[in-house]
Amino acid sequence: MSRYAAIDIGSNSIRLLAAEVHPPEPVRVLASDRQVVRLGAGVFREGKMSQISMDLAFEVLKRMAGAYSGLDLMGVRAVGTAALRDASNQKDFLGRAGEILHTPVEVISGLEEARLVHLGVQSQWPHPKQRLVLLDVGGGSAELILSDEGHFVQAFSKPLGAVRLTELFLKSDPPDARELARMEKYVQERVAGSAKKFAAKKVDRMIATSSTAAATVCAINGIKRSRRDEGDRASATASQIRRLYKELSVQDLAGRNKVSGIGPRRAEIIVAGTAVLSAVIEELGLARLYYSSAGVRDGIIADLAHRKVGMEQARMEDDQRRVVLELAHKYDISTVHVRKVAELGNMLFDGLLNVHQLPLACGRLLETAAHLYNIGHFVNEARHHRHSMYLVANSDLPGFSDRERLTIATLCRYHRKSLPQPSHDAFQALPEDDRHVVTMLAPLLRLAVALDQSQEQKVQRLETVVQEAGVELRLYSERDVDIEQWHAQKAGEAFREVYGKSLTVKAKR
Repeated sequence: MSRYAAIDIGSNSIRLLAAEVHPPEPVRVLASDRQVVRLGAGVFREGKMSQISMDLAFEVLKRMAGAYSGLDLMGVRAVGTAALRDASNQKDFLGRAGEILHTPVEVISGLEEARLVHLGVQSQWPHPKQRLVLLDVGGGSAELILSDEGHFVQAFSKPLGAVRLTELFLKSDPPDARELARMEKYVQERVAGSAKKFAAKKVDRMIATSSTAAATVCAINGIKRSRRDEGDRASATASQIRRLYKELSVQDLAGRNKVSGIGPRRAEIIVAGTAVLSAVIEELGLARLYYSSAGVRDGIIADLAHRKVGMEQARMEDDQRRVVLELAHKYDISTVHVRKVAELGNMLFDGLLNVHQLPLACGRLLETAAHLYNIGHFVNEARHHRHSMYLVANSDLPGFSDRERLTIATLCRYHRKSLPQPSHDAFQALPEDDRHVVTMLAPLLRLAVALDQSQEQKVQRLETVVQEAGVELRLYSERDVDIEQWHAQKAGEAFREVYGKSLTVKAKR
């Protein structure tokens, strides 16, 4: 199973998301947490984080590390944004935070923050055909992002976070007219140029993220803060946002606290936040914006999953691959074919992690066997699966332990004909754990071989959709894969026997 955690250390709050990713199924949330810390308050006033806010942040990070420590994660990424970018005592914070999380905290640029926001929104709410403007109003900065047909095009990061603007401009409660005028002018000057570039072409939709957007859209739609999840994908018009800003800007903190959808800590900075939302939508000349609950955390999870972070354990190392290819070449094997079998085997192993539940290191055993399964043809085509087992078992494979080599050899034996049986001496000679590995991997090796039976590399990629009763295998190709589909269905009999699940193979384009 592909499990990751993301920690977003923002200027206003710290957020955690731990999730399990298994495309094309929806992301499954394993742990989620958020707490206001206001690291940015000290930075924007004095140029450094206060000791009080750092100590609170460390306590929050301890809690979050405890929440994901037992989740068997494949990767963790922690990032810091505007407050950490600007803080003179950044190093003091990063060292302690890294110790607590057992992973380094990266201070990312505004453009990387924008990229992650874009990834997060597109992963949770895809817009493959539309031209979008995304706006993320954080505590220290605001990111304005242009997206076209699902692709990140351009972004600007501006010092327009709600905490920063409140600290710089809004000293009174409620703010007086001069404070508001200065802030509005400051925001407009920094938004105008970027918005003009984005508005040069037709924009299909504007999507705002972050808690500022959530509070604004919920307040306009009468959604209580306790039901904020219902605000996801809800919308507000430009006139409604402008009206809300005007109403909030003349209320004191106690009055803003009473507005449905706005929590007590958000009420402290909501005037500045809605000012940015209002300025951007008006500069773009758009009538409406939508709110998305996705953000940096979701983008980190999507990015880790896309890059298959942690799956390195399931792949041969470079030296191992060189040794294995040399052995395949020695026995006159088509490396193009076995590489495709190995690639398909990797996809099957990854896609069925939740089904076979084997350690990731077993993936490299399957990959190795996929390269060597038919070297027995060099001896004789008849019973070549047995010859393959003998040759692998008696070959020198630097980089593999003797136990791994014998497991790989036995797996090659079962790429065809019968599955492991109590009467098979070589299989029974393996330790119990290795017998289980061979039994679970043998159907995957058979499927991988079947999907390139023609040795024409027709299947470009595959997806596995795991359902309660069975597994659907989707083959993607621009060519006719009827033969591969038929062979895979035949190999699926071994899958059904071992896993107790039906296997359906479908061709997709």
